[in-house]
Amino acid sequence: MNAQELRDKTPDQLRDQLTALKKEAFNLRFQQATGALENTARMRTVRRDVARVQTVLNQKAAEAAE
Repeated sequence: MNAQELRDKTPDQLRDQLTALKKEAFNLRFQQATGALENTARMRTVRRDVARVQTVLNQKAAEAAE
């Protein structure tokens, strides 16, 4: 997912996606702790996607505040 796709979404859609990504990150951490995680690179991509979504949400909030 890239930033332009995220900018086209509404804040509600972004919050829903953020919740889903955080759940996935939790599940990945749990799998890693139990030794069941196969694709360790997925943790990195999920973490970066969370950061992207939060950045776009903050940008939209700043635009709305102006």
